[in-house]
Amino acid sequence: MYTETQILKETSTSLLNGEGELVINVGPQHPATHGVLHLVITLNGETIKKIEPHLGYIHRSIEKMCESLTYRQFIYVTSRMDYLSAHINNHACAMAVEKAMQIEVPQRAQYIRVILDELTRIASHELWWGALAMDVGAFTPFFYAFRERETITDIMEETCGARLTMNYMVPGGVMADIHPNFQQRVKDFIKLFKKNVDEYDDLVTGNVIFQNRLKNVGYLSPEDAISYGCSGPVARGSGVKSDIRKIAPYDIYNQVQFDEVLETAGDSFARYLVRVKEMRQSISIIEQLIDNIPEGEFQAKTKAVLKPPKGEFYTRVETARGELGVYIVSEGGTTPYRIKFRSPGFSNLSALDHISRGSKIGDLMATMGTLDLVIPDIDR
Repeated sequence: MYTETQILKETSTSLLNGEGELVINVGPQHPATHGVLHLVITLNGETIKKIEPHLGYIHRSIEKMCESLTYRQFIYVTSRMDYLSAHINNHACAMAVEKAMQIEVPQRAQYIRVILDELTRIASHELWWGALAMDVGAFTPFFYAFRERETITDIMEETCGARLTMNYMVPGGVMADIHPNFQQRVKDFIKLFKKNVDEYDDLVTGNVIFQNRLKNVGYLSPEDAISYGCSGPVARGSGVKSDIRKIAPYDIYNQVQFDEVLETAGDSFARYLVRVKEMRQSISIIEQLIDNIPEGEFQAKTKAVLKPPKGEFYTRVETARGELGVYIVSEGGTTPYRIKFRSPGFSNLSALDHISRGSKIGDLMATMGTLDLVIPDIDR
């Protein structure tokens, strides 16, 4: 791991490589990398020739850590991976344990889970939208995004006591029943969001300067999206159907009507449009469910100590950034023998070099912004 002094020294002593190209370091503390990501970029003038991501600056051995925790405890470590999809990460882990233990989740819990997943998706996309606009020079949208996002985090806090790293999903359902105010506050948010979301298009989407910064920048073909293992809005921006909620529906996703948002241009603007349209689809899903939450138990009856049978178990969900897979190997004990997470950010980042080559260094912010990287999700 480099210190900042070493990086500056390396930059100053190796500005030119053998071919007369400029080599610069971006990060690991550069604000535009949205986390501790280090990029070694080779330039010919202002044209990008190569990008090498150097990872590991926030690596915490989460997978190995999970192997020393019980099947109830390990779930919440994943809130610290993609912390903007904490509920959805926990949901994936709970489903893996439920699959291993053949636990049937009550309908009430399934409704609550899906509503919270979609609120999480909107909150994540809100932060991404505001940060992307700020990355390319527009400061005001950041405040518009947080206007709605704060309403969601207030609901989260009242529901489970946390605003960012949630501890709510458990094997068999959710930890506690929803707050008496939950349904009304969610309906108030729906009304607020529908009223304000058009401002996003007026302020940013239709802005000619913004469009010129994103259109024809960071092109990713459908074939390359598949080859690099991209998922989520990154893949769907290239026209690749990859929504796990449609491909392999879990909980009650097969009971709600929504569209898988696809754009075919494959550039940064297409990836932008996918996320903006996905927020509208998420609000539609919530609207279908919020008045129809069934009565009953919010959690299935399970033993205090869980011991899944010997075997291998895998589940996957659709987070705000794409497909998260949870792989568990059980030896029949109280802790997993092996846990592996297939995070969407790692695969999406792997395409950065390919889609950036030949573009200008100034376009890198738009390209990286529309990949929507959360570095702890990549490093783990």
